[in-house]
Amino acid sequence: MRSIPQLACEHSLFTGQFYLDELSEMKTMKNLVLLLSCLLLTTTTQLLPAQSLNVGIEPAFPNLRIARPIVVTHAGDQSGRIFVASQLGTIYTFDNSSDVEEATVFFDHSAKVMYKDKENEEGLLGFAFHPHYAKTGEFFLFYTAKEDDHVSVISRFRVSKDDAGKADVTFEEELLRVPQPFWNHNGGTIEFGPDGYLYIALGDGGKGGDPFKNGQNLATLNGTILRIDVDNRSGDRNYAVPQDNPFIDVAKARPEIYAYGFRNVWRFSFDRKTGTLYAADVGQKLWEEINIVTKGGNYGWNLREGKHAYEDGSGPKPELIEPIFEYHHDIGKSITGGVIYRGKSVPALNGMYVYADYVSGNIWALEHKATGKVIANHSISNLNDSGENLPIITFGEDEDGEVYLTTQMGGGQIFKFKSGAEK
Repeated sequence: MRSIPQLACEHSLFTGQFYLDELSEMKTMKNLVLLLSCLLLTTTTQLLPAQSLNVGIEPAFPNLRIARPIVVTHAGDQSGRIFVASQLGTIYTFDNSSDVEEATVFFDHSAKVMYKDKENEEGLLGFAFHPHYAKTGEFFLFYTAKEDDHVSVISRFRVSKDDAGKADVTFEEELLRVPQPFWNHNGGTIEFGPDGYLYIALGDGGKGGDPFKNGQNLATLNGTILRIDVDNRSGDRNYAVPQDNPFIDVAKARPEIYAYGFRNVWRFSFDRKTGTLYAADVGQKLWEEINIVTKGGNYGWNLREGKHAYEDGSGPKPELIEPIFEYHHDIGKSITGGVIYRGKSVPALNGMYVYADYVSGNIWALEHKATGKVIANHSISNLNDSGENLPIITFGEDEDGEVYLTTQMGGGQIFKFKSGAEK
């Protein structure tokens, strides 16, 4: 049975409904005052009235299956092609046509990629094209190396000189190699920012609760978002560190760090219109969170989880940046970020951050202002033919800004948003 304090402050961030089934047990004025205080707090900070957007999802490529489709992206080369990376280590490409039945292998790196079903936070986790791919022919991967236990590798690759539809299988240039203490919390997102630099998310290294305190340690790459210059080199590195990186002159700090205090960012993305960086950080015990990431920011882990002290951590502090939104594990237990929708097919989603929860299968669109102030959190229907929510593992965009979301279920399917929520 939940305690009275737990009951009084337990609420849904999405419906504003309180769980008051045990209200009759509240006998004292003290407990009534506590409940009223929580109601007032929730009314002012958490209740998010959301009108139906009449938006749903549908298969984008009904006849296509790709095992564990972990990244959906494009080359930015005006070809209209879509690229999908399988977590197992292979990258596929196909024309953006709903009747496509088969994808072509662009690059098979599976011989060097470690993936196990029981250690499914490893594998090929990140894939990004150089912003001037049409000129450079370069792309980048974040993957778990097969030759070593729990090692994350970020490498540069290039397209074949003889076939624009294939990668050069003879070339790999390693940029970073990060030993991980455990198989989970590897992070894995890589994206180029509007500044042309490559951003890289690394989790706290795993197990649970950040046992090595990596989140608050600037001397390690774990628990951070990095920012590197892949067009230049410095010393023995195959990259350079941008001179305006925030910790470049901080003693013992890794100069590659752009922001820190993360548990395990599972997908960050840049708003293609504003350049704002959004990161969804997977929670530990109670809270999932969405952050707007700024240079030099400390996002609190493992002192904070969401907008709350983590265990014996910390209360709010000016130097610890709070998420713009959080949700409780009553609603979902593993956030999947998330992009700002800038496509044209579903105008109702314009400017909203679309995201999901892997465990519950819920999908939402977070309506908010540029400051991060949340207006509403809209639920989006996500049901398979059996009436069950699908676990969503990633989001991605095509060249036109249309958004795709994937599940490993059914052999690996890719969905897109549609106007009209009915199946």
